[in-house]
Formats: sequence, structure tokens, C-alpha cells
Amino acid sequence: METLKTFFAHSIVKRVVFVLLVFALLYSLRDMLNLLLLLFMVTFVMIRLQSFITKQIRRVIPISPVVVTTVLYVALIIGLVYGLVNYVPKLINEIVDIVNNVQKFLGSSQNDQIAQVVADTLDKIEYKTFLNSALTYAKTIGSWLEIILLVILLSYFFQLERRKIVEFTEKFSNSTIGWLYMEFRYFGGKFIASFGKVLEVQLMIAVINTVLTIAGLWIMGFPYLFALTIMVFMLSLVPVAGVVVSFIPIAIIGYQIGGNTTVIWVIVLVLVIHALETYFLNPRLYANKTNLPMFYSFFILILSEHYMGIWGLLIGIPIFMFMLDVLKVEQVSSSSDSHK
Repeated sequence: METLKTFFAHSIVKRVVFVLLVFALLYSLRDMLNLLLLLFMVTFVMIRLQSFITKQIRRVIPISPVVVTTVLYVALIIGLVYGLVNYVPKLINEIVDIVNNVQKFLGSSQNDQIAQVVADTLDKIEYKTFLNSALTYAKTIGSWLEIILLVILLSYFFQLERRKIVEFTEKFSNSTIGWLYMEFRYFGGKFIASFGKVLEVQLMIAVINTVLTIAGLWIMGFPYLFALTIMVFMLSLVPVAGVVVSFIPIAIIGYQIGGNTTVIWVIVLVLVIHALETYFLNPRLYANKTNLPMFYSFFILILSEHYMGIWGLLIGIPIFMFMLDVLKVEQVSSSSDSHK
């Protein structure tokens, strides 16, 4: 008995037990992962936004963070309702048109040599399976709306009572499970410090990529710009692979409206934006983060998508960087060869 007590008294053993308990908890809550991950992302972004806006306003007049928080969440709900009423029908119509055009293009492969090559390539990467998965997620928009509304409500209450929540949670440090709480605080701090910052940077990169891509497509006279904006932004959140996946429907639409010339211009646009992201944005925005080799990025994305589905594509690399931070792996920043 004493041997067991001594064994479990070691800090490394406690840490391993805690990690196993977290994995078991996440597995038991796997049906709620959509809500939990979305709650973290929304809360993290809103906390940063509230802090920034409050700081800027206080330079002119004093203002309570509660007022800023309330205004932000009211604006978020109004924007969500306005978007649902005015833009969701338009988005659905544009997505249906894009899907129909892609299928029409692939259906013409027997009479078009280029379409045949593209169709064969898409079959190899199981593009139809990916498309069906995307449509499946789109059909569950009703359940997603319920999750989003619950996330906004929980996030708002968390922001309002953040100080009380921290004070109440600190009481666990002197309880019989104090060691468990200390491990939770340690890993929670590491999680916020690494995962949150990587997520913030990826959001910034996604916004810049989307603005530049849509501006280029607008100049080239592309249709469906609203749907393409949503698609490019969501896929820009997926490191490396997002650029490749978003290029496929854009190139097909470009070929249909302007032939090979437009496709070439699309390729140039994607290469320029990717080069800007790789050699300018990443070295600066990820200054204190690990620049993963491309092989690691793809391998992590494959594993995370297999175990976590579509969420794995968004959070796989941030989680990997969080683990590097926990394991105290030396983080190297390089401006010359940084690949995401």
C-alpha cells in the first residue's frame, strides 16, 4: 500500500493520470465536442475582442467591460439573425449552383480531355466522398443553429461572471482533489497560451487570405462570390490542405467561364497568395511558434481528421503545438523556411 502511495505521489505519475482522465472525459463527451470546441473558440475570440475595444474606448471615456461585452453579444445575435434571414437562402442557392456546375463539368469528361484528367484526379482523392460529407453537414444546419445559440448564451454568461468563476474554481486547490485541480490549472494555462494564440493567428491568416482571394476572383469576373467567400474562409482555417481543396472548385468554375486562360490566372493568384502566407505572414505572425515542416502538417491533418472528423482539420495542428509546449520541445522560428 505504501509503495502505491509513493508511486502515485510522483508528479509525473499524477500528470499522466490526469491526461488519461482528460482523454476519458473527452471520449465520454464526444457527442458534445461540437458544442465544447465552438464554445472555446467563440469565448476566446470575444474575450480578445472585448479587451481590445474596452482598451481603445477607455482612452477617450471610461466604460465598463460589461457594457462592451453586452453590446458585442447583442451585435453578434443581430448579425446572426440578419444573416439567416437575408443571406442563408442566397448562400444555399449559390452552393447548389456550384455543385451542379461541378457535376456538369465532371459529366462532360467524355468529350473534354481536360475535364477527363480533372475527373480522374478527383476520383483518386475521393472528392465525391468529401462533397457528400460537406452536403451532409449543410443539411444539419438546424441542429447547428441550436448549438450556436446555446454557445452564444453560455459564452456571454461566462464573460459576465469570469472573475467569480475563477474565484470559485480556485477553491478546489485546497480540497481533497487539490492535486487534480493543480494539474488542470497547469494544462489549462498551457492550453490557453499555445492553442489560443495559434488559433488567433490562423483566424487572422484566414481573413487576409479570403480578402485577397475574393478580390482577385472579383477582378476576374467570377460568379458565386458570396458562397466562395464563405468556402475560402472556412478552408483557410485548415492549414496547408485548405489551399488545395479550395482551389479545385475555383479552378473548375474558372475553366467554365474563361477556359484555360482563366485557370492559369487562378493558379497564379493562388500561388501568389500562398507565397505571401508562407514567406511573409507566417514568419511574422508565428514569430514565437513552431514552424512545422509540410510533411508534419499533412500527417497531423490526416490523423486528426481520422479521429476528430472535420474539427480535426481545424484544431489538429494547434493541439500538436500545445503538446510541444507541454513536452517542452524547443520551438524554433525561421523566416526563411517556414511551412505550415
